[in-house]
Amino acid sequence: MKKIKPKKHKLLLRNLTLDDYDNLAVLMEHVYDNLGGAWKKDQYVSQITRFAQGQIVIEDNGVLVAAALSMVVDYYRFGDVHTYAQITGEGYLTNHDPDGDTLYGVDIFVHPKYRGLRLGRRLYDARKELCRNLNLRRFIAGGRIPGYAKYAENLTPVRYIEEVKSREIFDSVLSFQLANGFHVRKLLTNYLPIDKESHGFATLLEWVNLDYIDTLPTVGASKKNVVRLGVVQWQMRTLVSVEELLKHAEFFIDAVSGYHADFVLFPEYMSAPLMGLFNDKHPPDAIRALAGFSRDIRNGLLEMAMSYNINIIAGSLPEYSNHELYNVSWLLRRDGTFEAQYKIHVTNDEVTCWGVKGGDALKVFDTDCGKIAVLVCFDSEFPELARLAALQGAQIIFVPFWTDTKNAYLRVRYCSQARAIENECFVAITGSVGNLPHAENMDIQYAQAAIFSPSDFSFAHDAILAEATPNTEMTLIADVNLDLLKQVRTRGAAQNLAKRREDLYRLEWF
Repeated sequence: MKKIKPKKHKLLLRNLTLDDYDNLAVLMEHVYDNLGGAWKKDQYVSQITRFAQGQIVIEDNGVLVAAALSMVVDYYRFGDVHTYAQITGEGYLTNHDPDGDTLYGVDIFVHPKYRGLRLGRRLYDARKELCRNLNLRRFIAGGRIPGYAKYAENLTPVRYIEEVKSREIFDSVLSFQLANGFHVRKLLTNYLPIDKESHGFATLLEWVNLDYIDTLPTVGASKKNVVRLGVVQWQMRTLVSVEELLKHAEFFIDAVSGYHADFVLFPEYMSAPLMGLFNDKHPPDAIRALAGFSRDIRNGLLEMAMSYNINIIAGSLPEYSNHELYNVSWLLRRDGTFEAQYKIHVTNDEVTCWGVKGGDALKVFDTDCGKIAVLVCFDSEFPELARLAALQGAQIIFVPFWTDTKNAYLRVRYCSQARAIENECFVAITGSVGNLPHAENMDIQYAQAAIFSPSDFSFAHDAILAEATPNTEMTLIADVNLDLLKQVRTRGAAQNLAKRREDLYRLEWF
């Protein structure tokens, strides 16, 4: 089996500063060696000074790897016929107008070594969010068509664009921009004469801000309050390699990220489809052999978290180290960082069949969408853990589980729903379905994924935001509004957290 080489990424999206020039210049020299290289420093200073909010960079462990530059213009001053130099003021952004109605894309570039991680899409998403926050009508950009050089003798630029739009031809820039929701308004001639690959042509691209309103009470970025959850109800099927397992997982990650979900949750023991590789071993030896795949699976999923711009709760994977076996859930953040939550309460079967040990720490994780916690299966049946997590600020609790029978499943479901009500938080649960022949202690499964809310007037009447069809492979996608948690905790009908009698009892972690 080919080993997946772990890469320790830590991605951070932020605004550029004046101090970033030297490092950004190095990045631009890598990307634009055939288009004049980096901006001059005085151009860069002007860009930051005039519109710092529009200059965005992604760094990996402190190294700049991708960037996007933009400005705001009164678009009708320029219209659809302009050159790059005209509208950008020769790169100095002298035409930036804080009172304008259009975000104009000045530049976007990604280090060649990072082009498999979809950082360009992340930068486009950030600029779309900026467009929304500033309440601008549209996002306009002039796009290169570098692939045109190969077809210039046989196709007009207009025909070439049509072929790319119909997916008969792939263009590394235009195909990407079309996939990110832009449409072509017009063909521009002599837009960037130095661009020999595009023969000086460019597409005038537009993304329309459907959230635009004529009057905006407050301008500026706001804290994310609506978080989109994706939940995978995973079908057990015999697989023969880590690569095949990761390919299967990527199908769901790709699908869920296509709906711009912030999290995707997989079930407990998500690597169980590989158990068939160890049919000849006794159960304790088989689970330890399975644990040998966990690092590669985790690293492969971490790459996908960054590539698909989504936080992954990697269900759980067995971990065997120093002659001790644990059941571990992984939070794989889209910035390339990761943390682990060890299952604290292990079941009788895990102990007697495999010798699994319980963890000794409960973590509340910081994410770009607020604080979360993970309770692995049986842990959800102990109300103390969820309460401790809620007291530390957890707003969403994820429960990956594995259950073989309906009554086992219902214990997880009813307890998880109770955790959402008593702690006034959201709880997402999911498990695996189907059968795994010849996998002792993992042979049958029963599950119905769901997302629960507090039970109050602001939420669904049955406190269930979404639920899957039982025992069917599928996904759930639902939005959770974190602002509603503030309301239910301060003005709700019950206010469970606020009404605790701390004069009589107290919960502590020793």
